[in-house]
Amino acid sequence: MAIIPFETRIDFNNPRWNRDAWARIHGDMDSSKERIGYCSGTVMAVRPGEAVKPFLGFQVFLATRLVPLPDGNIRRLNKEVVFYTELSRRGEPGAIIEEFRNPFTGETNRIVQVWNDPFNYTISDTLILAPEDFAGDRSKLPKIPLLFPWQELGNDTLVLSTDMHLNYPNPLAPEKWPRESSGPMVQATEMMRYFVSRRDLENPALTAVPYVGTWHRITPWLPFMLMGTTPGHCMYASSMTGYDSIDRLPRQVVDYAMKHRPDMLKAPTEDYGPSHSSLEHYAREQQPAPPR
Repeated sequence: MAIIPFETRIDFNNPRWNRDAWARIHGDMDSSKERIGYCSGTVMAVRPGEAVKPFLGFQVFLATRLVPLPDGNIRRLNKEVVFYTELSRRGEPGAIIEEFRNPFTGETNRIVQVWNDPFNYTISDTLILAPEDFAGDRSKLPKIPLLFPWQELGNDTLVLSTDMHLNYPNPLAPEKWPRESSGPMVQATEMMRYFVSRRDLENPALTAVPYVGTWHRITPWLPFMLMGTTPGHCMYASSMTGYDSIDRLPRQVVDYAMKHRPDMLKAPTEDYGPSHSSLEHYAREQQPAPPR
């Protein structure tokens, strides 16, 4: 394991600096170290003609290691976990739950927690294109420089925005999964904001940069809700940060992972795969619910 070289002179128009800043926020450029990302928030129901309704809590952690690639770019080796909880009260995360009473169907649904192992990708100085962004020959992808829409707040705070707007074929085909599937396509959006210190980004001694931020996600009803193509969708809203140790996570999160999947508490040391989304895992590991 070695320290991956990185640039510290802030230059919003330099793809290499954008890549290195993004990597130091997500992980640690010292490959001997792991970084723990953490999110805590609320899943809300968005239904036509109704006020938005909070109805589930969630806790997320990611165990991440960065390793250098021969071309100079960076491979992010990552495990990702999402646990669903009761709604938080008085600022404390709710208890992790195995089932919940669905207020929109009256059913009690068995919750399927998310265990994505691995969920790896490359942090490159060129933009990573989703399949729907380029319908041609994948070997001829255009090289678009990685330039994020940074914001400057005050004298020291910078804000990194990383948004993804996706529309891709649903791994849960509606013919096989009529109660779980939102339809033939999945329309999803991820919106992340990372608040960091300019001085930290400029500090060559920091192989990882502290941050706080927000994560918002718009996604169809979750498959275990058994709401199919019912009009509406879910919206996730959360705060997030990064830690240098799994011990910084809430005790109930660590205990639940230790009981069910202790292997998720350590970042990968090798680039194994393939990586699959939570919907792909659901399609592989679950069975379609019987008709109601």
